[in-house]
Amino acid sequence: MGELSQLPNIGKKLEELLEQAGINNPAELQELGSKEAFERLLLIDEDACLNKLFALEGAIQGIRWHGLSEDDKKVLKDFYQSLK
Repeated sequence: MGELSQLPNIGKKLEELLEQAGINNPAELQELGSKEAFERLLLIDEDACLNKLFALEGAIQGIRWHGLSEDDKKVLKDFYQSLK
């Protein structure tokens, strides 16, 4: 434990959720992508919110989620809304 929490936006709680979802390290998160990782989180965390999706994408890009481009945020928001 501990590798995922080294990424931006990933605290201990989100790291634990990712591990429960079968995502155990940054390489696995990168390979899956934020959308697939988020879908896995939804299976165990019904309260997963848009900010969590942004956090995952930011972690993959190596930036705080606030720094995501407006285009990235729109694509992710559209994806999030498609799941509801």
